[in-house]
Amino acid sequence: MENKEIKEMKRTSGTIVVNPVTRIEGHGKITVQLKEDGSVESARMHVTQFRGFEIFTRGRDFREMPVITPRTCGICPVSHHLAAAKACDAIIGVKLSPSAHKLRDLMHMGQIVQSHALSFFHLSSPDLLFGFDANPATRNIVGVAESYPDLARLGIGIRKFGQEIIKTLGDKKIHPWHSIPGGVNRAIRKEERDRYLKELPGIIDGLQKAIELVKNYLNENAALAAEFATLSTAYLGLVRDGNLELYDGDLRLVSPKGRIIEEFACEDYYKKIGEYVVDWSYLKFPFYRDIGFPEGSYRVGPLGRVNACDKISTPLANEELRMFREAGDGRIVHKTLYFHYARLIEALYSAERIEELLNDPDIMGSDLRTTSNVLNREGVGVVEAPRGTLIHHYEVDARGAITKVNLIVATGHNNWAINRGVEQVAKQYITDGKNVPEGALNRMEHVIRCYDPCLSCSTHAVGKMPLELELLDCGGNRITSVFKA
Repeated sequence: MENKEIKEMKRTSGTIVVNPVTRIEGHGKITVQLKEDGSVESARMHVTQFRGFEIFTRGRDFREMPVITPRTCGICPVSHHLAAAKACDAIIGVKLSPSAHKLRDLMHMGQIVQSHALSFFHLSSPDLLFGFDANPATRNIVGVAESYPDLARLGIGIRKFGQEIIKTLGDKKIHPWHSIPGGVNRAIRKEERDRYLKELPGIIDGLQKAIELVKNYLNENAALAAEFATLSTAYLGLVRDGNLELYDGDLRLVSPKGRIIEEFACEDYYKKIGEYVVDWSYLKFPFYRDIGFPEGSYRVGPLGRVNACDKISTPLANEELRMFREAGDGRIVHKTLYFHYARLIEALYSAERIEELLNDPDIMGSDLRTTSNVLNREGVGVVEAPRGTLIHHYEVDARGAITKVNLIVATGHNNWAINRGVEQVAKQYITDGKNVPEGALNRMEHVIRCYDPCLSCSTHAVGKMPLELELLDCGGNRITSVFKA
């Protein structure tokens, strides 16, 4: 919930700080630097936490990674679980059985449904339903439950459906254990399959209602949607035969006009994607190497994926994609507020995909694991996490102990765009630094919410990264600091 007790705006000479950013996963703040006339010079989102999974997993057996890395985050542990398992599959050089592949895909679809429901209904809908300038005491999920109880129940039900699929396969809704190198450790039972098939029509109907809600909002607020943190960027996402793909496939980068810049295998990501580091954030800035930083920056996540693909393989979601693209030039939509629409299209696709998987005979198969005596020295695993492209890259020694880890997490890909959007909105809505309405601050926060960032997932610097350690006294005054580059 957002209120004055948990969100604070501090003004110092020429600076406005919003700390913390609310209704996101993880810890971040916004710093606005003002000119002498009170207008905005610059604005930045700072990630204020550091996790370091890339370092402390060194020396662990690679087979532990599908269990260790989900602890990165309690919101999207399935994504890390699956990316880690796919990297382990590459290390032992195996191809999954059809049953194992589809069971992993099923858990992944459950993750997409539950996470997208959380993002839209719980974190973002209060701004859309009440308005950016509404009282923060009302503009939160409790206010939604009080004023829109049917919508609140709908969101809870959709999220619960996805979480129950995760729990069924992985024993827990958070930090499940299901995927193992070469396969999975549990099948789905007939009664479990039949229960989810029975619930699916209601879930699909609920998602279509939510889509109509967001479409009506965007149509009624077309002028706002056109200007709100809108950026013309490239987009990155997994595709298979041109279709939207969330579990497997090749990476496709498209230009702001929709031209395919390049489509490449996931294991070649490091040849294509570089990571830029700045001294004011723990979060890196990925970019397309052939163009360079910042010109080679791009966006990922729901907006990135629906812009990168040609079509969607399920009928209801594909029809929504057609209507979605009418908001752009017929191919690409750059409007940042359309992340919400794209997110619900993906949730609808995932529900349709769950129905396909549950009706597939392979889902009830018993061939769940492929073994191997191979030990390759490195492996790459890539999935489309709810927030965007997630890359796990491991290197191991002759014993299978981890020697190097690189994680490129979805929010990192979007880091440049988030900062650009925050600054754009700050310059538009803050014209007098001495008199800043709360709604202006909330608009900056909502730019970040559009991307549904996972900041705790994202800070895993490898190599040299600027780090400043501060020693404070009991009054919060700085005694000394140590800067390490």
